[in-house]
Parts: sequence; C-alpha cells; structure tokens
Amino acid sequence: MKKILLLCATLTMAFAGASTHRIVFYEDATINGKEVKAGEYKMEIDGDKVSIKKGKTSVDATAKVENVGSKFSTTTVRYGTEAGKYKIQEIRVGGTDIKLVVNEFPVTAVR
Repeated sequence: MKKILLLCATLTMAFAGASTHRIVFYEDATINGKEVKAGEYKMEIDGDKVSIKKGKTSVDATAKVENVGSKFSTTTVRYGTEAGKYKIQEIRVGGTDIKLVVNEFPVTAVR
C-alpha cells in the first residue's frame, strides 16, 4: 500500500512541474526590462515564473498565467511599443490553453 501511495505522489509531482515549449521571437524585444534578441528559444513555465533560454543566454520573468478554455493552434507573441522599442506583452502558448500576460499596456503588433 505504501508503494502505491509513493508512486501516486511521485506522478503527481511530475505532472505539477514546469512545462517546456519552443518559441520564436521575430523582433528584438524586452521582457520585464530584459533584452531578448530575435530567434528561437526554449521557454519553461513553472507557475508564474517564465524562463526563456537559448544557449548560455537566459531571461527570467514573472507573468500572469491565464487559462482561456480553448487551445491555441500556434504560439503567438503580442508586442507593445514604448519609446520606439518592442516589449513582449503576451505569449499565447500553442497546443495549450495558456496565455502569459507579461506587461500591461496597449498592443501595437502581433507576430
């Protein structure tokens, strides 16, 4: 009986952990004040923590995680602009119903 409980606890912790996704930024932009160059990255979501990684480069941010109820077909990034520079405002994660809201200001571009 103890083995079954231990197995169930282990599986629950495995599913509750971070999720990893591939993301492409088509513009140089900032996320929570940190610069992200255009290119392909690995994005890990763990609760309200988001880590964007490429090689030795890593940018961490806090985001509001929203479940919208229906899955997004592709990953999309919403940019806003401030002082002529792109800022990542929102990331809709393809294959999931997760929307990450990073910055609160009007959207000016969607890629």
